[in-house]
Amino acid sequence: MRVIIEPDYEALSKWAANYVANRIIQANPTPEKPFVLGCPTGSSPLGLYRNLIDMYSAGKISFQNVITFNMDEYVKLPEDHPESYHSFMWNNFFKHIDIKPENVHILNGNAPDLVAECNHYEELIAQAGGVDLFMGGIGPDGHLAFNEPGSSLSSRTRIKTLTTDTIHANSRFFDNDLSLVPKQALTVGIGTVMDAKEVLLVCSGHNKARALKHCIDGDISHKWTSSMLQMHPHAIVVCDEAACDELTVGTYKYYLDKERGNL
Repeated sequence: MRVIIEPDYEALSKWAANYVANRIIQANPTPEKPFVLGCPTGSSPLGLYRNLIDMYSAGKISFQNVITFNMDEYVKLPEDHPESYHSFMWNNFFKHIDIKPENVHILNGNAPDLVAECNHYEELIAQAGGVDLFMGGIGPDGHLAFNEPGSSLSSRTRIKTLTTDTIHANSRFFDNDLSLVPKQALTVGIGTVMDAKEVLLVCSGHNKARALKHCIDGDISHKWTSSMLQMHPHAIVVCDEAACDELTVGTYKYYLDKERGNL
């Protein structure tokens, strides 16, 4: 695992966006061989998306030949609801770039058969040739996508019941009214993410410090599902100083020295 420590959220967002953009540019995608990008939602990737939009606006990158697969979506929340992940992605990213609507894939939380929807999503990813780069964030309890603590580390796309911690964390998007927060979601599995050629997570703030410690400095455990990325051959975590508050001094210095070329 590669760990990048930046001073603050803006710096980590810029680093992550530059990495993603460079990967797409280096792949030189075509209609016949597109670049497949996995996309997260939530507050963590907003800076990453803003930087990618800026690079597109500056003519540095095109998303014409990029196919996206989002990590998750709420169950029984209308797609046009302002807090649906459909709305989030179009408002914060897709409508600001040149991606083709038919290349965007987001799970349908209102599908008549949710199990069939999840299975079909896995099939679509396979038909696209797999995900080249899966972006993501880390929840305060270490969850990745909606793979809550206790999730199988070999899981595939499926229905998940959200934990009380996640419902409380997401209530800020629903006027802090817990009754309005969906209690279930469709989510890609840890196994789905692990199949990607590369995974890049962003993590910022002191409230994520314990999760980051378990992700990169603890044992692999289904209680902290993002820790499974320790087993991925090409995983990167981009974090800020505040998120490193609970790392051991040795771990913190090791990753700083490694990126500075001192190791």
